[in-house]
Amino acid sequence: MTRRVYLVVLLLCLRLMCPLATGIFMDKLASKKLCADDDCVYTISLARAEEDYNASDCRFINIKKGQLIYVYSKLVKEKGSGEFWAGSVYGEQYEDHMGTVGYFPSSSVSEQHVYQEANKTVPTT
Repeated sequence: MTRRVYLVVLLLCLRLMCPLATGIFMDKLASKKLCADDDCVYTISLARAEEDYNASDCRFINIKKGQLIYVYSKLVKEKGSGEFWAGSVYGEQYEDHMGTVGYFPSSSVSEQHVYQEANKTVPTT
């Protein structure tokens, strides 16, 4: 009995040390993006959500009408794709969204204030 327990523990440890690479690979939304700097960390503009948007997968963020969004990059639209921007949501419940960065459709927001021009073209990863 003790031998079986040791064998099971050993197999579990081996499984944890050598996990299988499983997951879902998603298509790129675009090959290039426009940013204010090479690392896309500086805020380009402030936008306000004009309508609710529910994220379709983990790359996107949920936005609610009226929320403010700090925009960090704008994807360069490619044939057959939508126009998406990347940003952080900061609204009434700041704590719930602090640090959440993701994509959202530019058609769901209106730019309220431009801080700096997005004049750097950077490849997406």
